[in-house]
Amino acid sequence: MLEILFVTDYVCPYCILAKEALKRALKKTGLEAKITYQPLLLKPKPPVQFDPNDPQVIKRFETLTSAAHALDIDMKIPVKVTPRPVSQKAFEGWYYACEQGKGDEYADLMYRSYFVDEKDIGDPAVLRALAESIGLNGEEYAEVLSDGRFADTVLSKDDHSRNGLKVRGIPTLFIDGIRTQFDEYSVDEVANVLLGIADGGSSMVCGEDGCAPAAPETGVCGKDGCK
Repeated sequence: MLEILFVTDYVCPYCILAKEALKRALKKTGLEAKITYQPLLLKPKPPVQFDPNDPQVIKRFETLTSAAHALDIDMKIPVKVTPRPVSQKAFEGWYYACEQGKGDEYADLMYRSYFVDEKDIGDPAVLRALAESIGLNGEEYAEVLSDGRFADTVLSKDDHSRNGLKVRGIPTLFIDGIRTQFDEYSVDEVANVLLGIADGGSSMVCGEDGCAPAAPETGVCGKDGCK
C-alpha cells in the first residue's frame, strides 16, 4: 500500500485537479493508498482580490480549463468570493468530519464549493450549511469551529508543511516519502507516477503570492526532515 501525504489548501486551483486526478488514477491502476491530507494555508498579504478582467488571471485559469474539463470539474474564477478566503476554519471542520467518517467527502465538498459554486469557505455560517449538506451535525460542527478544538492541530500541520517539509508550492505530494509535483494534472500522468513509470513534473503550483511555475522540488523526507 502506498503512503501518500498530500500537502494542500482548498483555495489552491491546482490542488483540486491533483486530488481528483489522484483519486481516478488510484482506481485506474488498482493500487491501494493511505492518503493523509496536510494543510499549507495560503494566507496572502495583502488579501488577493480577483479581477475577472485581469489578463493574468484569465491566462492563469485558461491553463486549468482543459485539465479541469477532462476531470469533469466546471471550474470558475471565484470572483464572487473576494478577497480569497483563508481556509483555516474549513480545515478545522475537516478534522471533525474525519472523526465522523466523512473526511474525503468533506474535502471534495470544500474544493468544489469554492471553485465550482463560488461559496465563501472562510465564513463559518457557509461552512455549517455545507457540513449539514453531507449529513454532519450542524450544531456540533459549529461548536467545533467556535471553540477552536482543532485550531492548534491545523496551525501545527501548517507549520510542519512550511518548516518541517519545507514545501514552497502546493499541491505537493510525498509518495512513499518521495516529494512529487505534477505537470499536466491528468489521470494518465498521475497513474504513471504512481506506477513508477514517470517522474512527477513541476509546472504550476500555488503559494501565498499566487500561482506560478514551480521550482524543482525533489527529495526524500523522513522523520529527520527532507533532503
